[in-house]
Amino acid sequence: MKSRSAITSAIVLTSAFALAACSGGTGAGTADPASGTSTDSDYTIAVVPKDATNPWFVRMETGVKKYAEETGLNVFQKGPAETDATMQAQVIQDLIAQNVDAICVVPVDPGAIEPVLKEAMDAGIVVVTHEGASQENTMYDIEAFNNAAYGAFIMDNLATAMGEEGVYTTMVGHVTNASHNEWADGAVARQKEKYPNMTLLEAEPRVESQDNGETSYQVAKEVLKKYPEIKGILGTSSFDAPGVARAIDELGLKGKVFTAGTGMPEANKEILEKDLVAALTLWDPADAGYAMASLATKILNGEKIADGVNLGVAGYEDMHFSEGSDKVLEGNGWIQITKDNVADFGF
Repeated sequence: MKSRSAITSAIVLTSAFALAACSGGTGAGTADPASGTSTDSDYTIAVVPKDATNPWFVRMETGVKKYAEETGLNVFQKGPAETDATMQAQVIQDLIAQNVDAICVVPVDPGAIEPVLKEAMDAGIVVVTHEGASQENTMYDIEAFNNAAYGAFIMDNLATAMGEEGVYTTMVGHVTNASHNEWADGAVARQKEKYPNMTLLEAEPRVESQDNGETSYQVAKEVLKKYPEIKGILGTSSFDAPGVARAIDELGLKGKVFTAGTGMPEANKEILEKDLVAALTLWDPADAGYAMASLATKILNGEKIADGVNLGVAGYEDMHFSEGSDKVLEGNGWIQITKDNVADFGF
């Protein structure tokens, strides 16, 4: 593990580079005179997901472990017992006390963890986030793709299922979740641009699933009963579309109401094969976990982070800064799942 003063120096230097849309710093390892960077085989990097038990983040841990095995670094995942911002902040607080070198976070609520992430950075800890484009106290945020474009892609799937006409609404895990709302906004923008015969439900344009399958199912049932004119519900959380599909099936609305959104392949094989949902989208959470750890290591080594940075995993090998940002890096990692390919992913 690096000394705290050395890490602080690295962060100060990295922040200076970030002002020019890149970063660099001085690691505590052995300097490489050819590259001007340093290396260290004793970093401790912690990845903090939203929830330790959610299948999405169980899959993320696969990528974290893979990175640890390939590099020999002490890289591990530790999350709260449930999706709760206060509990997540406590996990981060504990990691600060353990003097880890870097903390990689998938925020439950970006605003709620700003103070503890600031504390981490003030202590000289490298902070990287994923799905936290609005996060201020982070050195870099990794997005698997442009969020607006991903939302548009989900809308294309929903529009196809709906025959490009009818009333729809959007569902997010939490109204505080930056990425989910950016996807939903991107979806609505695509609908207005490309599908004039579709209409966003004015009374409830956005509903919340609490990142919970049972809640998404119950909310979908309530919305469909309250607004019988609805023909589609666009989901963002990995629990949204599956929960909506369950509601559609139970209410006997298959072929009349449609859904699209993010979801895990194996967990959603049945609803795809039953045609309760035509297509789901996602990016492999294992790759995101790997990419976060890779970026944290580059920062600790004092490498310059610039457009085109390669984080060593598919979809993240050519990262570019989001327009107008010097800290949000976007890849091209989304995947479409249908009943024809759902068995091909292995997770």
